[in-house]
Amino acid sequence: MLARDWYYNERRQVGIDRAVASICGPSDDNDVRARAALTRLGVKPGWRVADIGCGNGVLATEAALLGAQVDAVDISPAMLALADVYARDRRAAIRTQSAGLLSFAYAPSSYDLIVSEFTLHHLPDFWKAVALARIHGALKPGANFYLRDIVFVRMPDGSERDVEQWADFHVKNHDFERDSVVTHMRDEYSTFGWVIERMLTEVGFILEQADYHAPLHGTYLLRKPDKQG
Repeated sequence: MLARDWYYNERRQVGIDRAVASICGPSDDNDVRARAALTRLGVKPGWRVADIGCGNGVLATEAALLGAQVDAVDISPAMLALADVYARDRRAAIRTQSAGLLSFAYAPSSYDLIVSEFTLHHLPDFWKAVALARIHGALKPGANFYLRDIVFVRMPDGSERDVEQWADFHVKNHDFERDSVVTHMRDEYSTFGWVIERMLTEVGFILEQADYHAPLHGTYLLRKPDKQG
């Protein structure tokens, strides 16, 4: 299926992630934040965990250190190489997979937890829904999906503030680099938080929590219904 000419080419976005890194926030305490998130999600030894869009492998490594069997998935060979080095330095065992949200390999209902951070926005909305349906299928009944991404919390105000002014507002008020905001709006596919929420529930997830506390960030905790639900 992935070879068909109409299927979206995930690799076209490789490299753009570096251009918009400033929107994702500081990275000097990523290991602490990842460990805290995984602890809240209740990761246990023996769990099967997938980190899709694993980047430099911080969260995947922390999950492995908690005893999980971790698949670190990324479309970028450079990111996978960094993830391998990071995990090896921490003496953690992870399995890397060169794939993306549309192409990662999985057995149905096999994961206890799937995490994806700042990756979904690389896909247009139609393919976001396809990717989310694949994640839903990969999770065990009752398992969780933890999603963080760059989303638009508010809409442009039409005649009161056009799109250029709307972008300027975020640059000036949230200390983002202008080039990063411009590149993201022009070349990537972030959408509105309410659209993401609808997609998540339409593919079958139960939305446990949605948090928009950070500028342009959405954090979502989802659960796949159990067999009786």
